[in-house]
Amino acid sequence: MATRGKSPDLQHSLTLLWEGRSPGRRGPRARLTVEGIAQAAIRIADADGLEALSMQRIAAELGYSTMSIYNHIPSKDLLLEVVADVAAGRPPEPDRADDFRYAVRHWVGALWAGFQTRPWLLRVPLDHAPIGPNQLAWLDRLLRPLLVAGLRGGEARAAALHLTAVVRGTAQISTDLTSAHRTDDGHPRTEAEVAQVLAGFIDPDVYPALAAVHAAESAEVERERDALPAELSFGVDRFLDGVEAWVARRGRESSVRR
Repeated sequence: MATRGKSPDLQHSLTLLWEGRSPGRRGPRARLTVEGIAQAAIRIADADGLEALSMQRIAAELGYSTMSIYNHIPSKDLLLEVVADVAAGRPPEPDRADDFRYAVRHWVGALWAGFQTRPWLLRVPLDHAPIGPNQLAWLDRLLRPLLVAGLRGGEARAAALHLTAVVRGTAQISTDLTSAHRTDDGHPRTEAEVAQVLAGFIDPDVYPALAAVHAAESAEVERERDALPAELSFGVDRFLDGVEAWVARRGRESSVRR
């Protein structure tokens, strides 16, 4: 979103994220709830994007007055906080939790898939650290393998923040490129199609490094398919290499001091 009002009050956010998301009572018509409002907002954003989201649109979707929506969630900023947490869902449980590299890559792949399914989440402003139940669950699932790898508390949190930023930033770039590469009929061009078109313009004498990279990528078409896109997989793997090297070096230095 282009503009942003005053940041939501933290206590209001906590109340809505933890106490306000209760199920409706049984009866001929379920009462209005924060959870129900969030689900309606997600349906609208999934269908028409974040720009279409408004209290009036949600009220019409649910058959209530706009004031009824405001009585439950008093501002658009607070609505976006709740919607982002509900839309994130619960993180997956890796089947090999003791393999820290596998667990981290599994987490990265799940977060990446979520952003591909709901790219509008990338446009929800971040005002503070995660405080919602789903967002905290995602953080917890990532911290577990990082602690297993040997990182300490503050190190694990810093590593988790870095990985989250990498996935989010790469997803944002991917989304922007997909939008930029749409054809006249509105369908997105794939990266492979764009690369194929550009191949005819890459003169090895003018762009030697780019030509070498393009040739290498073309030769790797038959390699085993990775669960992560290439632009994300390489960086994540090198980051994990660094984590392993850092933990190993600290272990050696600790042994020398003893």
